[in-house]
Amino acid sequence: MSPARAATSVVDVVAAALRERILDGDLPPGERLVEGALAADHDVARHTVRAALRVLAAERLVVVEPHRGARVAALEAGDVTALYELRTALEVEAAHLALSRHEGRLPPAVHEAAASLAARCRVGDPRWVRVSEAHTDLHAAIVRASGARRIIEAHGALAQETRLFLLRIRPHLGYARLASEHEELVADLERVGPRALRAHLRASAAVLVDQLA
Repeated sequence: MSPARAATSVVDVVAAALRERILDGDLPPGERLVEGALAADHDVARHTVRAALRVLAAERLVVVEPHRGARVAALEAGDVTALYELRTALEVEAAHLALSRHEGRLPPAVHEAAASLAARCRVGDPRWVRVSEAHTDLHAAIVRASGARRIIEAHGALAQETRLFLLRIRPHLGYARLASEHEELVADLERVGPRALRAHLRASAAVLVDQLA
């Protein structure tokens, strides 16, 4: 492995570890991320931590401010609304394309992703970070079914921010409700079409907007 590739891999490892802690709620919104402490925790150089934090900032999980350092991102009501609007534009159009290209049905990959989410929710003592990963995979499967490359790419860039949003509404969901709502979503998409997805996204966003208002 070249030195450049080795350095990139270490950055990826540190970024992955911090990402998991953020998305599991171990590092709460607004928590300061001190380079020196993180470098000691992960036994890496400070510049490696700095690069990892830049990766997470690009994913909107971390905010890096000049002369003030880094902190875990905290979603405000405006952030939630903006994310909802963008997800709706991308996902609803993707669902429309997916259904039209598959004769009103969703391909097996979408149903498999819904089953995987339900299975992760219903095991004993599920780990939240794995549940949110399965949730992201389901919504991504719906978008991928559209076959629209640019929509898929744009939606993929929202994946981690969407998981941060889901973490914030976690207290209002519960695992059983999360599983059942998404099983119903897939069924409703095939029954009534993309408006089911629009309603699903609107309802989720409203929970958090009301809390933050």
